[in-house]
Amino acid sequence: MKEFRRLLAHAWPYRIRFALACLAMAGFGVTSAGLAYLIKPVFDDVLIANVNLGRVAGLIIILYLVKGLSSYFATYLMSWVGQRTVMDLRNGLYESVIRQSVGFFKKKETGTLISHITNDVEKIQLAVSSAFGDLLMQSFALIGYAALLLYYDWRLALFCFVTAPLAVYPLVTLGRKLRRRTDTGLERWRDITNILHETISGSRIVKAFRMEAFETKRFVGATDELFRTNMRITRVISMMPPIMELVGGVGIAAAIWYGSGRIGSGSMTPGEFTSFMAALFMMYMPVKKLSRVNATLQQALSAAARIFAVLDTPFEIQEAPDAVELPALERKIEFRDVEFIYHDSDVPALRRMNLEVRAGQLVALVGTSGAGKSTLASLVPRFYDPSAGAILFDGVDIRSGTLSSLRGQIGLVTQETILFNDSVRNNIAYGLSSVSDGDLIRAAEAACALDFIEALPESFDTVIGEKGERLSGGQRQRIAIARAILKNPPLLILDEATSSLDAESEALVQRALENLMHNRTTLVIAHRLSTIRKADQIMVIEDGSVQELGTHDELVQHPGGVYRRLYELQFSLGEPEPVPSE
Repeated sequence: MKEFRRLLAHAWPYRIRFALACLAMAGFGVTSAGLAYLIKPVFDDVLIANVNLGRVAGLIIILYLVKGLSSYFATYLMSWVGQRTVMDLRNGLYESVIRQSVGFFKKKETGTLISHITNDVEKIQLAVSSAFGDLLMQSFALIGYAALLLYYDWRLALFCFVTAPLAVYPLVTLGRKLRRRTDTGLERWRDITNILHETISGSRIVKAFRMEAFETKRFVGATDELFRTNMRITRVISMMPPIMELVGGVGIAAAIWYGSGRIGSGSMTPGEFTSFMAALFMMYMPVKKLSRVNATLQQALSAAARIFAVLDTPFEIQEAPDAVELPALERKIEFRDVEFIYHDSDVPALRRMNLEVRAGQLVALVGTSGAGKSTLASLVPRFYDPSAGAILFDGVDIRSGTLSSLRGQIGLVTQETILFNDSVRNNIAYGLSSVSDGDLIRAAEAACALDFIEALPESFDTVIGEKGERLSGGQRQRIAIARAILKNPPLLILDEATSSLDAESEALVQRALENLMHNRTTLVIAHRLSTIRKADQIMVIEDGSVQELGTHDELVQHPGGVYRRLYELQFSLGEPEPVPSE
C-alpha cells in the first residue's frame, strides 16, 4: 500500500478533476442500477399489465443518455488525471536521475535507468490512466447493483453474497505471485535495454571483432527469458477470471434455487425476481473486470517500487542549506589536505594532496594511469566531494557555495568529447540562453573551427549526429573548445584533451587550446609531456600522492625523479623531443 499511497500523492494536485471524475462514476453506478431496476416495470407493467409503456421507454432512454455521458466524463477526466500524474512522475524521475552525482552513474547501468524511465513508467501509466479508472467505475457500478439487490430482498442478496469471500483468498494469493513475477519481468526488460544500449553504442567494436552473431544470440536469449516470464505472468492473469466466474456461477445457482421458492410463495413478483437476477448477472462484468484490474495494478505497483527506489536515492552532492553565490575567482585555488576514497574501494585514490593554483596560472597534473589525476580534477566542479580536507576558492570552501555559481566558473574539455545530436550552433552555445552570431563566429574562429564549420552543408545549422559522429575526432574536439571559449569561464580544466588525436589534428587543437587558455586559470591533465612544457607548475602524482612539484626545466633535471623517468620513457618510444625552453 505504500507505493499505492505515493502514487495517489502524485495525483493530489489534480484532486478537483479527480473529484469530478468520481462524481461522474457515481452517476454511472446509479444509472447502471437504475437500468436493472427498470426490468421490473417492463415485466410487471408493460409486458403483463400493458401500462406505462411511454414512461418506462422514456426512462430507459434518459438513463442510457446519463450513463453514456457519465462514462465519457469519468473516462476522460480519469485519463487526464492519470496521464498528468504519470507525466509528473516521469519528469520527476528524469530530474532526479540527471541531478545525481557522477558516482551514481558509475553504479547504475545506462540501460537500467532507461528501462526505469520508459518501461517501468509505462506500466504505471497503463494502471493509473485506465485500470485505476476502471477500478473506481466498476466499484461504483457494483455498489449500485448491490444496493438494488438488498432493496429487493436483503435475505436473498446476502445469500448470494456469501460466495464472494471464496474468491478473495485465491485472488490475493495470485496477486502476490503476479507481483513477484512482474519484478522478474522488469529485470528481464532491464537486461534487454542494457544489451541494446551496449551493442548500438559500441557497434564499431561489435563489427570489428565480428561479434554480430554472438550479440544476436545474447539478445535472443534475453528476449526468450522475457517471453518465458511474460507467459508465467499471463498464466497467473488468466486464472483470475475463471475463478470469478466459478464463484459467480455458484452465487447465481443459489439465487435461482432460493428465488424460485420466494416466487412460489408469492413473496416476489416475476418482474422483481427477473430484475433481481438481471442485477446479479450485471454484477458479473464489473467483478470480472476488477480481477483484471487487480492484475494490472499489481504490475504497476511492482514498477512503482523500482521507480521510488531511484527517487529515494539520496544525492551524494548536495548544496549546504545556507549556500552562497561564489564570487568570480580572483586570487587562487587551494587544495588543502585533500583525500578521497571511492565508495567501492578501501584504498584512497588521493592522499593528503596540497596544492595552490594562482589565478592565471597553468598547472599540469602528470603521472601514470590510475595515479589520481582525473580524480583530483573531478573534485573541483564537485563531481565528487573530498573524503577529507577541502578545496577553497579565494579562501572559501567550495562546499559552502551553490553548485550553479561554482560550475558556472568552470570550463571543461575532456578526451571523450560529449556532443549532442543537434546543430553545430546549439552544441557550441550549449548552456547559454542567447548567443549572437558574432559571438558564435568569434568563438569558432578562436577554436580553429570556423573553416570546417563553414564548409559543412548548412554551416552552423548542420546537425552533427549522435555524439557528433558526422565529424572527425579533431573537429569534435574543436567544437568542444569553441563551447568553452563562448562560456568564457575564469577556470579551465583540460583532461587529456589531445591524447587521442593524430599529429595534424593535435596541432590545430593545441593552437585552439592556447587561445582558450590565454589569461585563464588552467588545470591540465596531460598524457603527452610535450604539451605542458610551458606550465607554471607541474604536479607529479603517483599512487594518489604528490611526488614532485616544479616547472618542466626543474623536474627534468632530477636524476631518478618520477617526471624525469616518464619524460625519458615517452621520448625513447619515438615522440619527437620538444625544443628546449628559452
